[in-house]
Amino acid sequence: MSFLPEFLRIKNVPTVSWSSDRPLNFKPKVKTLFFLILGLTLFGFGESLLIHSAIGLSPWVVLAEGLAINFNWSIGFAMFASSVAVLLFWLPLKQQPGVGTILNILVIAGTIELSMYLFDFSTSNYFINLLVGSFGVLLVGLGSGIYLTANLGPGPRDGLMTGLQRVTQYPIAWVRVCIEISVVGVGWLLGGTVGIGTLLFAFGIGPAVALGLYLVAKVNK
Repeated sequence: MSFLPEFLRIKNVPTVSWSSDRPLNFKPKVKTLFFLILGLTLFGFGESLLIHSAIGLSPWVVLAEGLAINFNWSIGFAMFASSVAVLLFWLPLKQQPGVGTILNILVIAGTIELSMYLFDFSTSNYFINLLVGSFGVLLVGLGSGIYLTANLGPGPRDGLMTGLQRVTQYPIAWVRVCIEISVVGVGWLLGGTVGIGTLLFAFGIGPAVALGLYLVAKVNK
């Protein structure tokens, strides 16, 4: 795969100046905590941009909607339930949760709620909505690149990604794409709403995360 751009060949989360020396660190440095929250905030805002664009939900929200329809749950509870289910997959992968795992759920959800309340980026121009949604996917990737390098424990979905990458030794970009496609397929079968934004996220998030990790590593040199 030497013909691929360098960032698409990245296989590991790099260690940077703010990285914690261990995921199970419940007294992290202020700098580490700052970049963790910054990354999660960018992640949440990127997700909200995709929602604002009204061109399709991200795969995990499609899954949550499908679960909500079939089990008569709220989407919020369905997202919580799917997060717990994903954490169960961590056990055979020997992934370790941490402060980042908990803050992942709280900060991302809070940022999405605040963004939906304060802003309205949706327009009647489909091309602009497409650009907003695409930029949202890039922001999610950049946010992932920042918060994963904090090494305070990944969120449920990113932990699944890094765990599978370690076991399979495939590049992070391709592992994430496979996860997202599988999730959106299940969500769609359960009745979740799929659109062009869903496809953008499913196929774009892997390369976006890889680009985020690559840029963070380069800037930190």
